[in-house]
Amino acid sequence: MDAKKIWHLIRFLITAVAMYAVWLLFSASFQPYSLIAGLIGSLLISALTYQEFIAEHEASLGSFMPRPIQLIVFLFILMFYLYQSSIKMLGAVFHGRVNPRIVHFRTRLRSDLARMVLSNSITLTPGTITLDLNDDHLTVHWFFCNTSHAKVAGEAVKGRMEQHLKRVWL
Repeated sequence: MDAKKIWHLIRFLITAVAMYAVWLLFSASFQPYSLIAGLIGSLLISALTYQEFIAEHEASLGSFMPRPIQLIVFLFILMFYLYQSSIKMLGAVFHGRVNPRIVHFRTRLRSDLARMVLSNSITLTPGTITLDLNDDHLTVHWFFCNTSHAKVAGEAVKGRMEQHLKRVWL
């Protein structure tokens, strides 16, 4: 079997396992009929959609499979940023020190999944909302804008989240 066929098989199996896990989670039934129906449905849906679930260009396991320890570390760091941003937002509301703007910047993350997690992490932190993610370009509404330079704004908005996500996904 050549590498391309193996990659198709791996993508199909990962999609099937993910679909079956979702089935088990939402059905909450371990009756034989339910388990078999979920397995057949998962395999059928996976056969039809595995190419959309994991893109062809995401050709390495590192681009969509996170490193578990680094992911846990990132989640703790994200919680820290959430609290830090919440306190900053609270102070800004009381003192009226805001300067909302739309900023555009690029990310150095290569994985589509890592880019999506970065944009959602930016949106979760108070004071920022990701408006658009197009390849490696992000458009963000930033509540505390203090610069018009795209690179400086990007570094301020992304903070160290991008660096930590590089460790989670290659």
